[in-house]
Amino acid sequence: MTAGMLVGRDDVRNTDIRALLLRHFALMRDASPEESCHVMQPDALLEAGAVLISARHGDAVLGIGALTEIAPGHGELKSMHTAAEARGRGVARAILQALISEAQDRALQRVSLETGSDPLFAPARALYIAHGFNECPPFGEYREDPLSVFMTRSLGARSDLSG
Repeated sequence: MTAGMLVGRDDVRNTDIRALLLRHFALMRDASPEESCHVMQPDALLEAGAVLISARHGDAVLGIGALTEIAPGHGELKSMHTAAEARGRGVARAILQALISEAQDRALQRVSLETGSDPLFAPARALYIAHGFNECPPFGEYREDPLSVFMTRSLGARSDLSG
């Protein structure tokens, strides 16, 4: 993990957070056709009541992730993104652990996510598997899509965070 990295709640209205979310949005739109791309604009995350977690080092935003509640007891991870210049430093792992902790604080029993099936998303899928996520059928309003991988995990006690 990056020494001096601070991980915690942040606000989608902050200029630097918004900039990284928009960079993530553009990258996801470039990587997938619109009908298979489920990335949310920053304002949509705000409207959905998402809790946003960031990792920062000094003035730099290293990564972001969001948690929304999609049904009673069921959360969804959205907009997980590590800035290209910060990859390989444990940023995504730290954000994912903070999001799981947030979900537990909210007494959610399950957290799910949708990610891409393309090799571009292989590191993300490996991270999720390492933290106890397993592939599952589409959930919520998602439909079967060969360009999507759906994953979920049950939430246990806090000691279960290391994945």
